[in-house]
Amino acid sequence: MSVSATDGERVTASKGVRGHILFAFAVALALALAWRLREVLELVYVSALFAVVLMPVVLRIQKVTIRGWKPGRVIAILALVASVFLVLALFLVVALPPVIHDLQRFGHDLPERLPEIGAKLKNLPMADQLGVDSLAGRAEGMAASTGQYLLQSAPSLLGGVVDLGTAFILCLYFMLEGEVAYGYFLSFFEEPTRKRLGKTLVVAEERMSKWLLGQGSLMLLLGTASTIVFAALHVRYFVLLGVLMGLFNIIPVLGGVITIVLAACVAALDSWEKMAGVLIFYAIYTQLENGYLTPRIMRSSVNLPGLAVLIALLAGSALAGVVGALVAVPTAALVAVLANEYLVVEARDER
Repeated sequence: MSVSATDGERVTASKGVRGHILFAFAVALALALAWRLREVLELVYVSALFAVVLMPVVLRIQKVTIRGWKPGRVIAILALVASVFLVLALFLVVALPPVIHDLQRFGHDLPERLPEIGAKLKNLPMADQLGVDSLAGRAEGMAASTGQYLLQSAPSLLGGVVDLGTAFILCLYFMLEGEVAYGYFLSFFEEPTRKRLGKTLVVAEERMSKWLLGQGSLMLLLGTASTIVFAALHVRYFVLLGVLMGLFNIIPVLGGVITIVLAACVAALDSWEKMAGVLIFYAIYTQLENGYLTPRIMRSSVNLPGLAVLIALLAGSALAGVVGALVAVPTAALVAVLANEYLVVEARDER
């Protein structure tokens, strides 16, 4: 009997070892597959995140009552999409013509202004050591080859447009059928765990949905302030530059750097004083935004401290570039809620 019991234990242990080995291979295979499909998974995650962010708007539309009639989910989503396209159409009709006019002027004036910029750069101290002559020549060459560069980069731009359209369609599907996928995901957990996780994800959804409002407020503030200041400084193409400042602010850190460098270069076409005024404005606004606006707006919207927002932006940009920086803050809000529920609360309960 003892021999048979020992043999049974050996068989059970052998099955356990084989199970662990198979599980390890399955995990390795899943990780390898996820790495191969990382671009697709990134697109799916961004689409799902924006669906979560926009769902409260859809739910509010569904609560609207018109003579006893309430719109369904499909009608509410169509109304949201129609509202977005209406806003874009108003922007194209009202705000885009002066932007296009400024852009055409900029493209027309740039080849004529480059030699003037080169002459101004030569007057700088240590201009010879900095290689200003070669820099001006390269700038003229870049201006001349802009069309060729755009032609060569057309495939990648087209791929970006296709990805954007795919993300838009996926976002619509997530808003339509996301609750089914959400319920299927929760079904893998037992009832007590499922109930707790469901409540936690609801809290996370509320925080993530407020991020869009906070980010839109920051974009509007920077775009409006930039347009007013650039107009007061009589900077060329101030409407175009102000719109770009507001739109690119959705890309944390990098978007502001790109637009302020462009604005400073445009201001330098007229005088160094205008360039200095642009840089001083952006330095002051950056301090105001980072020290006052962003911490308070993001803290009130996603309930995250300013340091956590900054770390999330750095980590997101390092992991996935511009897209990672774009979704870093709502992702940080999700992680913060889960960590608070399953680390902080559990540790407090154990005490």
